Amino acid sequence: MSTLVSRTRARAVETLSLDATDTRNALSAALVDALSGALAECAEDPDVRAVVLTHTGTTFSAGADLRDPPHPDALVGLLRQIVELPRPVVARVTGHVRAGGLGLLAACDITAAATTATFAFTEVRIGVAPAVISLPVMPRADPRALARHYLTGERFDPAEAVRLGLLTVAADDVDEALTPVLDGLRRSSPRALAETKRLLTARVLETFDRDAAALTALSARLFSSPDAREGMTAFLERRDAAWVV
Repeated sequence: MSTLVSRTRARAVETLSLDATDTRNALSAALVDALSGALAECAEDPDVRAVVLTHTGTTFSAGADLRDPPHPDALVGLLRQIVELPRPVVARVTGHVRAGGLGLLAACDITAAATTATFAFTEVRIGVAPAVISLPVMPRADPRALARHYLTGERFDPAEAVRLGLLTVAADDVDEALTPVLDGLRRSSPRALAETKRLLTARVLETFDRDAAALTALSARLFSSPDAREGMTAFLERRDAAWVV
């Protein structure tokens, strides 16, 4: 079992923890593969009623790993896997979420974060766009509110994430907030949960079917652009990109 994703189980709820703290749980090719494998095992295990997706360290996910990025097709596959998983997936966030990490969050069915968490769509600041993650984000977020954050890369708080539709709940004690949620899932019929999730995710999956190929191509084109090379170099060198005025 990969150490990039640690696993525990309590009363039929499997907790998957992103555990690459040295890279702030950045979505590397290896981490995406490890998480996909763990989710596949949960989908096949009849003893798993629900999945909690969480993290170790102070960051849920810093977005794509710029040194070892996943192929766009792999990221699309992971996001779709979460949306299609025949088990509810609950995100538990106590740290920071950036860029691609917000795609993971949006793919989950129920999302809870501590009031100390922070969020940002930082893609534009490194010369790319939130292309692939738009597949789960845009069907679930308020378009007018989302435009500001997509276009500016500003950091925002959990209250704003709730307003956008990216978070279900923000609380001082995220585990206390999730207690009734997990209790409700444990009391529900597994078959009924799967069919109800299918109802809830139908519109999101329509977006995948319609837009995945175009957004994957857009992501690949932007990541190979001169702006992306400058933006990523500037990020890694901890300086402003050349276009900053």
